[in-house]
Amino acid sequence: MQPLGWEGALSMLKAGKPLRLRRLSLAGDNRYLFVPLDHSVSDGPLVPAGQWDDLLRALVDGGADGIIVHKGRVRALAPEILKSCALVVHLSASTACAADVDAKVLVGDVEEALRLGADAVSVHVNIGSDTEGQQLADLGAVARSCDDWGMPLIAMIYPRGPRIENPRDPALLAHLVNVAADLGADMVKTSVALPLDRMAEVVAHSPIPVLAAGGPPDGSDLIEYGTAVMASGCQGLAVGRRIFSAPSPASLVAGLAAVVHGRGGAGSTPGDNGQATRPDGTTNGGMGMTHYSTTIVAGVA
Repeated sequence: MQPLGWEGALSMLKAGKPLRLRRLSLAGDNRYLFVPLDHSVSDGPLVPAGQWDDLLRALVDGGADGIIVHKGRVRALAPEILKSCALVVHLSASTACAADVDAKVLVGDVEEALRLGADAVSVHVNIGSDTEGQQLADLGAVARSCDDWGMPLIAMIYPRGPRIENPRDPALLAHLVNVAADLGADMVKTSVALPLDRMAEVVAHSPIPVLAAGGPPDGSDLIEYGTAVMASGCQGLAVGRRIFSAPSPASLVAGLAAVVHGRGGAGSTPGDNGQATRPDGTTNGGMGMTHYSTTIVAGVA
């Protein structure tokens, strides 16, 4: 057998991206429910160390398509827990103790993520921050490495910093999702426009799948909100704190999975007219997208 040579090896590496992208959507419908758990770096512990495996089992049992963690956390996870859940390694970091909380730095690379068995990597960029230029350069560099290795890239891109007047402005968010696409991301996680019915404008301008970050800005029902967000055209949800701090993360994930994938999940089924039936038997009531006002309140990622 003749050796592949560099061209053959490169072709095989690039063939890996479609396979990894397919693993990011359990149902194979190109819709996604991700649970970010990278808050342990930015804000502090999510749960006591001995409860991490239980939390992950709850997320997997509920039907999460993927979890997002930092590289060191991967080494502490029991591999069998993620048998039916994708692994996304987050490459950016900052802490709430920093002089500039909007500054993000790279703390990992694509090669490390590959060695850890990652199905994708993610990079955080804050547009409007004082360090926007370096963050954009980092995103571009990671995108090039992802292309070399056939690794999907999720850009977490937000309007944050002293130059941002309205972080929920649809035109601004449409700009941001195009920045992510133009610099090489395969999908983009960003804030939801307000009023929510204008999120459709953001999605319409994006050449890559848009994932809605966090829960409702007014702290209201997450299932209702997820239903409205998906109706706007988003291809997925990325919700962390509202899930891992819930009394029953598995039940909440199951309800959201039913909304995202338009099917029943463990403990949750789609009701009439696309309404999601919660584990307690109630439905979301078909909440319209115009329920959420233009009031700017920090979302929950």
